[in-house]
Amino acid sequence: MIGKLKGTIDEIGDDYVLVDVHGVCYVAYCSARTLSKLGSAGEACVLFIETYVREDQLKLFGFQTQLEREWFNLLQSVQGVGAKVALAVLSTLTPPELANAIALQDKTAVSRAQGVGPKVAIRIVTELKNKAPAFAGDAINIGLKQEIGEGVAAAPVADAVSALTNLGYSRDQAANAVAAAMKTAGEGADSAKLIRLGLRELSR
Repeated sequence: MIGKLKGTIDEIGDDYVLVDVHGVCYVAYCSARTLSKLGSAGEACVLFIETYVREDQLKLFGFQTQLEREWFNLLQSVQGVGAKVALAVLSTLTPPELANAIALQDKTAVSRAQGVGPKVAIRIVTELKNKAPAFAGDAINIGLKQEIGEGVAAAPVADAVSALTNLGYSRDQAANAVAAAMKTAGEGADSAKLIRLGLRELSR
């Protein structure tokens, strides 16, 4: 089992990188986001590896961080999500963005990934909603976002998020702004104050 590769980039393809490790070249399939951050041929690279062994093939999947690798495996616990779709999701959303989208039940954000239709997006945000906090990494305010996503957030909070999204901000931007506003205004603030402070946060 290969857990990590340290070597030199030999070649980068559309969905893979060829890593030269002391003269032995390994093909690692990666998300578009990971490939874009690797550098170019001849440069050193480090990849966390997930090894797939099947009867007729052995495949390596490479990731910039352990957190990205964990999300790759978690996504595949959802029916209809295989390795290709999981990489497509991670090509579109960073691990923190994915955790936020799941917490907010934002199926639209997830469905932007190639090959992810509405039904699969719904399954991802529904089946993983209780697992997202453990895999959130540096995602912030995940608890508040879950409350918003599940429709159980306090009325002023929900109203403020709704008002900010109506102004053209994404649900994630609105939720982050309202969470920051709550720290300033306190738990008992009304929606008008949260909106005002939230807009101040968004204008920074």
